[in-house]
Amino acid sequence: MGLLQETQQNYYDGNDFGGYQFVSLDDIITNFTIAYVGENKIIPKIKRTDIAFHAQRAMQELSFDTFKSIKSQEITLPPSLTMALPQDYVNYTKICWTDTAGIEHPLYPTRHTSNPTPVFQNADGEYKLTAIGTLENSSDIVVLDKEYKNIIVGMRVASPSIPLNTFVGSTSNDSSITTITLVDKDGDSVNATYTGNETLHFKNSDMLLVIEEESSFILENVTWSNGSNKITQSPNTDVSNVKVGMLVSHKDFDQGTTVVSVNGAVITTSNISTSASTATTNEVTFISTPGDSETWGHYKSHDATTNSMVDEYDYDDDIYELNVGGRYGLEPAHAQVNGSYYIDNLKGLIHFSSNVSGKTVILKYISDGLGTDDEMIVHKFAEEAMYKSIAYAVLSTSSYGQNLVPRFKKEKFAAIRTAKLRLSNLKLDELAQSLRGKSKIIKH
Repeated sequence: MGLLQETQQNYYDGNDFGGYQFVSLDDIITNFTIAYVGENKIIPKIKRTDIAFHAQRAMQELSFDTFKSIKSQEITLPPSLTMALPQDYVNYTKICWTDTAGIEHPLYPTRHTSNPTPVFQNADGEYKLTAIGTLENSSDIVVLDKEYKNIIVGMRVASPSIPLNTFVGSTSNDSSITTITLVDKDGDSVNATYTGNETLHFKNSDMLLVIEEESSFILENVTWSNGSNKITQSPNTDVSNVKVGMLVSHKDFDQGTTVVSVNGAVITTSNISTSASTATTNEVTFISTPGDSETWGHYKSHDATTNSMVDEYDYDDDIYELNVGGRYGLEPAHAQVNGSYYIDNLKGLIHFSSNVSGKTVILKYISDGLGTDDEMIVHKFAEEAMYKSIAYAVLSTSSYGQNLVPRFKKEKFAAIRTAKLRLSNLKLDELAQSLRGKSKIIKH
């Protein structure tokens, strides 16, 4: 029975052009079951779910270095000079930008910069968040010496006159002065045991280092209802300063609550409030953390198209004639004007140099092939490699057929080599045409 199940006219009327060269993963599992599983066959009995697991693992491994990398993404690089990694990104094969003629200009990675996590330091350079607080005996209210936007609800607070395991219950700001309340782990008030000024030490509730905030904003005159995830300012004067992803610091919202949407005067949070706002609690602090490091700030603000004779020479500079004697030992990745980038895998962002801003950037990348059902397809040149890989994996993890494992190990690698040769798509005419530009004359 033929494999084509549609007429030529239906094919050209549709949009699945070239689909015949691929086999779905589901069909591979079915074909493997027919050919390898059953009485008097190599695998007497196995669950389809087990075959599916080994098939997916085989597809992942073949996607990394055998299958063609056909995924790409194009964006116009925003002023932030960052590009988010795609959802199914595993590794990249090429990053470039295109000019008005559609010609690709390759970008090269720079390995001498990064975006490390900035740790908060006080004036003495210590990894401590401290403040001078005015305590009052038998009171849970502490007035600090100035405004501290990075003190958030849920932080631990300690001083000689504050009981152990005390936390920040709420924060408020008035006339550039921050006032906090003290609570225990259950949210009940905790009172100071001294009247006067003391140095307070603040730490994260998980005892991790305090991270330098990127930006913070205090929004006043806002309201919300009990059990609601909407914060509204009326009239709307400052909501535009609140960005998606900011941390919400208020006693009526659980720790870790973030902003998920900003629509006009309405802010949507990731968690609902535990009580309604009042005239004394209608102020919320929004914090964006972790902040960008100074290293990344200098890299993205560095002008890659000008040269300063006063400062050190630029790393990405097209005015080479001014770099007298400066080209000795120059790295090839820096001897170009296309721009550079580095990938922050922790945050899932690609950071670009300033001269790429506004350009059309293309990312060509490798996926593991398991994104969606439609993407789980295998080229027919590699179909046999899939069968051999599944068979080897099944036999090597089962109690039967151990004598067949060495044989299928060899067959697996042989099939993968064959698939690589087939997928390399070498054509004699194209190879000869390329070699004609070399020193040796090729007659064909």
